[in-house]
Amino acid sequence: MLSILSHAFARYHQRQAPAFIIGIFRVLYGIVAFQEIVFLLYFNHLIFDPVPYIDVEFPMIPLFLCLWAVVASWLIVGYRSQFSIIANYLFWIVFVNFTPMQRDFDGGFDLFMIGVGFFLIFMPIGRAVSVDNLLYKLQFKYADKPSLPKMASVLSLLFPVLVCLGFLYFDSAIHKMFAEHWRNGLGAWLPSSMPYYMSALDLSWLLNNELIQKTIGYLILVFQFTFIFLFYRRNFRPFFLLVGAGLHIGITLSFNIYPFGLGMLAVYILMVPFSWWQNIANKVVHKVPQLAVFYDGDCPLCNRTAVIINHFDIFQGVVFKDLQTQADSACELQVYDEQVLLADLYAVDLAGNVYAGVDTYIQIFAKMRYLAVLAWCLRLPGVYQMAKASYRRIADNRERIQCDASCLPPVKKKAYPVDLYTRVFERYAEQQPKQFRLRMAKIFVVLVVLQLNSSVHYGFLYRFYDLSQVESPLTNQVRALSNAVLMLSTTFLGITPHALYLHDHFAGYEDLIAITYIDAQGKEQWLPFVNDKGRMLAPNWGRVHSMWANIAVTPNINSARLSKFIMKVTAFWGAKVGLDLNHAKFVIKHKKVASPTQWRSDLRADNLSGEWDNIGVAMWRDKRVDINLPSLKVVSD
Repeated sequence: MLSILSHAFARYHQRQAPAFIIGIFRVLYGIVAFQEIVFLLYFNHLIFDPVPYIDVEFPMIPLFLCLWAVVASWLIVGYRSQFSIIANYLFWIVFVNFTPMQRDFDGGFDLFMIGVGFFLIFMPIGRAVSVDNLLYKLQFKYADKPSLPKMASVLSLLFPVLVCLGFLYFDSAIHKMFAEHWRNGLGAWLPSSMPYYMSALDLSWLLNNELIQKTIGYLILVFQFTFIFLFYRRNFRPFFLLVGAGLHIGITLSFNIYPFGLGMLAVYILMVPFSWWQNIANKVVHKVPQLAVFYDGDCPLCNRTAVIINHFDIFQGVVFKDLQTQADSACELQVYDEQVLLADLYAVDLAGNVYAGVDTYIQIFAKMRYLAVLAWCLRLPGVYQMAKASYRRIADNRERIQCDASCLPPVKKKAYPVDLYTRVFERYAEQQPKQFRLRMAKIFVVLVVLQLNSSVHYGFLYRFYDLSQVESPLTNQVRALSNAVLMLSTTFLGITPHALYLHDHFAGYEDLIAITYIDAQGKEQWLPFVNDKGRMLAPNWGRVHSMWANIAVTPNINSARLSKFIMKVTAFWGAKVGLDLNHAKFVIKHKKVASPTQWRSDLRADNLSGEWDNIGVAMWRDKRVDINLPSLKVVSD
């Protein structure tokens, strides 16, 4: 087995893929992480305070969230990439394990992001689409800029997909087989028809088509069971890419757990066939530069400008030519006074038009395409004159002080940063190829064992046997060992059971609870949390939705647990809407919904309709709450 795996890994390791794919993946992962940090900052009092705005147990949380946001922003732009991904990985582990974020506000994708972040540590994330590359090239003159590595091992792309998606899907499919509505092909239909789970987008036209819903439901099952075995094959990869991306786009649009959908979508960028990228490049990258820009090769400022523009010119529309070394430059510009040429930044397009100064920058931005809006802005009356005056001041100052290479102190050029990918996947793999492929095979086997421990433990033993009731020394030791392994694999690798939206979640889920408040005029108003239809309002999505729909209000409502979260929600949103918690009244409302395991037309509309009943009140006096739910037994029945 190890021999077969090792040779398979060696074969994929020898194949090369464009490193910019991993760079784009890093950007998308960083954006998902950054938006979640902003979400945590907005809801930090609800999530981290025992009593929002009143009992602040973690006053340093906003500071550490801001530090995490800085790290995530560095990750997006590719600044200090190796440090940034390790710091992000540690931040996520700390917040998940040492705050209430995971226990009461599980976003549904925290462990997934931890697992993906772990693999990103060993990927060449700074090799392309990064500020790290730009900072390294700025040490050199434009003409002498080094050619940086642009390729990476295919194994470094597909291995994270195999573990982070393949393991997740297979484990999830096992759990789905125990859910009746999934076996009936309604796994996507039922949560999309439940008010707490649906997004603001009305998809009734799609939900009311039984054939389409069952096709989607069974397609998901087949997709998840087969993904791990076939996705890496070239012939099957487009199918799994399109179906998987489509499913997660559907999750993002139809459910209010958009971070989960976006996080999974980010990984799919690694599955895009390389030939597709080449076809896109052939269509959008210029075959011939559209603009030639002439600069002073001895001027540090001009060299930095050329390096920066060239770095961001992804469509290769601009080429820079050194006036000091290219004898035909004056002829191209039809200007023969060298001092005139060196005093400005000149450019010539394919039609022979000559531009200078600000007009050169306008043409540069236009030829870069994605900065065309900036070029248009620079042409606006007033803006153009201001830009021209600013450019003239900088250019004349450069000419006055006659700045050349001697203006800068001698700099000891830093070596290109060596990341863990270079050390493991290139140097070690080249020096010890046999040991490398065998160790990769062993690592994969260990990961398989860790995933099987989770899948078997929760997917089978947990469902069929109550091991806690089995009194046996051997059973106790096995259970303790399994739990210890689960704790480690979950904490550091994100390996966890993916039993989401199953029968044991929706069976008996027939109650919705909402909250209103009495304003200063004595009128009843809906708290901006759950609306009068029963749908959760933005921005209470993601982990806040999980708190209310998966922990506070469940098929078996626990009075103490519900009261805890009523207290947190009323304190947080009461302060947000301007209520004085020294004297405030909230009304707890309830209505019935249906969660059938057989398809029903217009279930979404039926669940959004219906009348609310008042089942209790929450009274705040002197910043202390008294929650009275005399009719809670009606909800629990």
